[in-house]
Amino acid sequence: MDLRLSPTTMPVTVRPTIAPKIASSQIAGAAENGFSGALKSALNSVSQAQDYATRLQQEVQMENPKVSLEETMVAIQKAQIGFQATLHVRNRMVQAYTDIMNMQV
Repeated sequence: MDLRLSPTTMPVTVRPTIAPKIASSQIAGAAENGFSGALKSALNSVSQAQDYATRLQQEVQMENPKVSLEETMVAIQKAQIGFQATLHVRNRMVQAYTDIMNMQV
C-alpha cells in the first residue's frame, strides 16, 4: 500500500515547502529484495506519511495561510489508515509465526 502523495496530487502552494522527497531507489530496491524489501518500503512510506501529516499539523498550528485544514485532515487520515494497515499486517505475521511454532513435527 503506497500512501505517499505525488507532486501532482499536492496543492501547488505546498509542493516546494513541505512535500516529502520520494527516492526512486526505494521503489526499485523493494522489487530487488523480495518480501523484506517490500516490507521495508511499506514501513518507510507509512513513516513518511506520518511525518508529512505532522509537518502539516505544525504548519496549521502556526497559522500558515498556504496550508489548509482540509488538506491536513486528509493527510492525518491517510497516515492513520496506513498505520492501522501496518499494525494489522504485523498482527497477522505474529499469529502466523505462533501457529508455525506450535505445529507438531
